[in-house]
Amino acid sequence: MLREAWGRSSRVAIFKYAWSGRERLGPLRLRGDVIVLQAMRWPDEVRDPAAVDPPHEAVGEQEIEGALALIDRMTREGLEGPEFTDAYTDALAKIIEAKREEKPLPDVLEPEQPGKVLDLMAALTESVQQARALRGEDADVHEMPARKSAKKQPAKKTTAKKATKKTAARRSGSA
Repeated sequence: MLREAWGRSSRVAIFKYAWSGRERLGPLRLRGDVIVLQAMRWPDEVRDPAAVDPPHEAVGEQEIEGALALIDRMTREGLEGPEFTDAYTDALAKIIEAKREEKPLPDVLEPEQPGKVLDLMAALTESVQQARALRGEDADVHEMPARKSAKKQPAKKTTAKKATKKTAARRSGSA
């Protein structure tokens, strides 16, 4: 009934709603048989397009052909395969089911290929050497002195506070 009446009135409802800890404005509109909510921005959230517009540069035909070749190489026909599955939701569903049936939680699967660990200092040193060599500078890089790690002192044991007269009197049974 509301949808039909609203459609005949040709009006849009603007209202406030809370989303992600903020109040937002939003119009409700009719799109066919569906009531659609559209998010709007407050004036302080809208930036001047010129501030984010990149400078316009002339693009050559060779660059466009290279971009098209890159697009062709990265294009896939189907969105099927292990990289298009939601492993988090699947694992969460298994945990919920195990808890519901009071069974032990499923084992955590380790990733098939462990992540590659990088030595950031070695990579930085190599990058500096390459940059200096390209500029024709002396490419010697000296090792940074090792930082002295501060040894943690063991926590001091505190002695128990002496009981006050009232506490001692309560313990002995006299008031």
